[in-house]
Amino acid sequence: MSSDSDPQYPITNLSPATSDLDELNSLPDSASSDDIDDDEEVGESDAEKEWKESLQQLELLLTMVVVPYMGKYFGRKCAFWAWGKFMQWNYPNVEVVVTSPKTFKAAGAVEAAASL
Repeated sequence: MSSDSDPQYPITNLSPATSDLDELNSLPDSASSDDIDDDEEVGESDAEKEWKESLQQLELLLTMVVVPYMGKYFGRKCAFWAWGKFMQWNYPNVEVVVTSPKTFKAAGAVEAAASL
């Protein structure tokens, strides 16, 4: 076996030299990645808030203007079609004819928008 004076594995000094520590301490401080991430998160949250606000405005536009207008327009078309079919079924001698489809569509659009 080995004796205490001649160790098989010599222990070496693992602590860094003081000159190495002085060199590290003399380096200028740079912005940490945490600071940069915080700034980007704030920017993203502002953009996200604006995006959500834009979506909310679009949703309001659709629910308050477009959907009621389209529902009223197509509801009137459906009602007119159903009324025509009923009249032809109930009174076989009556014929419902739209003479000008453009005028019919325009009148339906104007009537649907009249009460908005």
